[in-house]
Amino acid sequence: MSAVEGTINLSAPLRSADLRRAATPVSVVVDAAVRDRVERGRGFLRDVREEERPVYGATTGFGALVGFAGREEEADQCDNTLAHLGAGQGPDLPHDVSRAALLVRAWSLAQGASGVSAHVVDGLAAMFTTTFVPAIPRYGSVGASGDLIPLAYAAQALRGRGQAYLDGSRMPAAEALRNAGLTPLTLDGRDALALVNGTSLTTAATALALDSVRSSHRALQALTCLLVDLLGCDPGFLHPRLLDAYGHPGATDVADGMRTTLAGIVPAGTRALQEPYSIRCSPQLLGAAEDALRYVDGVVAADLSSVSDNPLFFPDDDLVVHGGNFFGQPAAFAADVLAMVTAQLGNLAERQLDLLVDPARNGGLPPMLAAGPGRQHGMQGVQLATTAFVAEIRRAAVPAGMQSLPTNLHNQDVVPFGTQAALRAYDMADLLRLLCGSLAVGLRQAAHVGARHPTASGCAALLDALTEAVPAVDPDRPLDADVRKAADLLTATPPL
Repeated sequence: MSAVEGTINLSAPLRSADLRRAATPVSVVVDAAVRDRVERGRGFLRDVREEERPVYGATTGFGALVGFAGREEEADQCDNTLAHLGAGQGPDLPHDVSRAALLVRAWSLAQGASGVSAHVVDGLAAMFTTTFVPAIPRYGSVGASGDLIPLAYAAQALRGRGQAYLDGSRMPAAEALRNAGLTPLTLDGRDALALVNGTSLTTAATALALDSVRSSHRALQALTCLLVDLLGCDPGFLHPRLLDAYGHPGATDVADGMRTTLAGIVPAGTRALQEPYSIRCSPQLLGAAEDALRYVDGVVAADLSSVSDNPLFFPDDDLVVHGGNFFGQPAAFAADVLAMVTAQLGNLAERQLDLLVDPARNGGLPPMLAAGPGRQHGMQGVQLATTAFVAEIRRAAVPAGMQSLPTNLHNQDVVPFGTQAALRAYDMADLLRLLCGSLAVGLRQAAHVGARHPTASGCAALLDALTEAVPAVDPDRPLDADVRKAADLLTATPPL
């Protein structure tokens, strides 16, 4: 079992960095403040039930069957909640997504408005000190009434039912819990419903995708600067007066950063007056992406501080409120925006690589940046792969958040499909990383086959790092691992 590293306190605001850290064993702290508000919420639920006030899911059926009585025994009502939701299909979710989703769920429950038992929050916290991961099928959520089906698989695994992973090995959940030293959760109906009735998977996947796309966005700014310097372009397209006149804050900020990276550049004087758009319009494109990413930043921050459940309990106001805080439309829209940004960033990286391998536009470097064209093929295979990556990204970029379909006897007559949008954005983000890595390998190879040495110190430092990590392609060799290594280097935290 891996050692526990770091601490996450459920009384503090939840951040995207916490979700990344939760991929490996971490200490999740349930302090006195958290315990007090959770126990007060639970006590209020007991009072409400003694007064025979209506509470959805505590004594009723679920969804469209709310008008029928639930089961009388608490343990039976838990089974009543979870059993019918065991309808997911497809491959298991990535482990980092599953654990991040449960951290988001734990934080929401820890706010005390869900009426859960304190031992539920304790059990979730204990899981994070181990490598335990519930096996959660990818398909089944519509992102309304929460991520019901995927979170039901997580809840069942924490009870010792279904399948789970420990140290990366898939096994029966009961065995994984036992080997991890964890106690299976005992749940009543309210506990079970609170575990599944939130959009924690949608939020987690969107947050992780955003984090990855932001890293690639930073990398593309640096790689564009290196391309400019290797080719000897004039950086006038980054002039502050030009970008100030453009009027978009993202473009202004991106251009400021690119000018810093290109400080000291000496144009070669051999390029055309105006560069292709993949260079000349890069601050406008990357800046528009920055503006869009700031919108997604705001949605993710709000979701990470959101209590996503139904109903909610407010002891101080003697209120039980039934509503729709489990409706993942904000994240659905945000993930769709993230997909559009990813598609255009990926297109930029692919077009820049295409420019770089073309002797008609790369300043006379050999075709495909081959060290011996014909006898060697340089970047030819990598360019073919990038074309496939872009096609896959474009195919996946169709918005999900506006494709509502009614379900559940029209109880859920509008749904956001945020889960689909978020998981799709997560997948696309990984392809974008590979496109950045592909461009980086191409830039490193350009330096090997005759491009000038960078004149800006920031660009020289980036090329030195790439040269150390990736050998020149001479002779030809498989480059799949080199692309991944370059992507890891570029998108490391903290950034290069």
